[in-house]
Amino acid sequence: MNVKQSSVASVALPVGMLLIAMASVQTGASLAKSLFPAVGAQGTTTLRLIFASILMLIILRPWRTTFTAASLRTVLIYGIALGGMNFLFYMAIRTIPLGIGVALEFTGPLAVALLHSRKITDFVWIALAVTGLALLIPMGQADSLDLTGALYALGAGVCWAAYILFGQKAGADHGVQTAALGVVIAAVFIAPIGATHAGSALLDPALIPVALGVAILSTALPYTLEMIALTRMPVRTFGTLMSMEPAVGALSGLMFLHENLSLTQWLAIGAIIIASAGATLTTRPEPAALVPAD
Repeated sequence: MNVKQSSVASVALPVGMLLIAMASVQTGASLAKSLFPAVGAQGTTTLRLIFASILMLIILRPWRTTFTAASLRTVLIYGIALGGMNFLFYMAIRTIPLGIGVALEFTGPLAVALLHSRKITDFVWIALAVTGLALLIPMGQADSLDLTGALYALGAGVCWAAYILFGQKAGADHGVQTAALGVVIAAVFIAPIGATHAGSALLDPALIPVALGVAILSTALPYTLEMIALTRMPVRTFGTLMSMEPAVGALSGLMFLHENLSLTQWLAIGAIIIASAGATLTTRPEPAALVPAD
């Protein structure tokens, strides 16, 4: 392999990993919706987090890391934010299409990226994001999006922003070990909600294969691929590529759930994607936290 081919391969490999990770997350979300009739969004979130925490504990073994009281507080908030993000996102996609849920949720990391906006171009991205939101959020039309679902998705975005802010701090102290402990905390935080809603249905052995599949597709596989990709590409490239996730979500919803979007909704998702990619490219470099699985 010559130098040029080696250079192309070094770029293509992490990009391919990131694309697979995004497809995996959204496929997992589509699969998760198949559990809603049996245990609801609440029970589905619980099953996903329980199985994901088991997988992450086996893979990352966080007990080998020593946490101080201060770092434990940070990880606790990080884990609660992760649990809230997963829970609210699943509550959202009960009544709104997957792609729109991802786009609305994406306002969280977009807000973090624009937190220190100073340049005129930053406000262009804000205007684009607001335009996208205005096109998506119900404004009283009979055929508009479900308002409750939209609010759940925006709430998930708030949790995503908290996940990034506290995840950066926790990750700086303890690296990827933080992820496993965070997922465990998220599972403990959400499990009472799922158990209250679904009750003994959560113990149905028939749900285990699907729940395990959701945990692998939505957490274990994409998180591992993202970790590898981040070590092989610039942070800005990573953030820009992740901006494609709302489109991947919309395509996954179309392919697996037969969720057809209107032209206006596609344009709105496009506006949010462009705003997110633009904000990533033009804001000053920051340490990057892994984009979580929805």
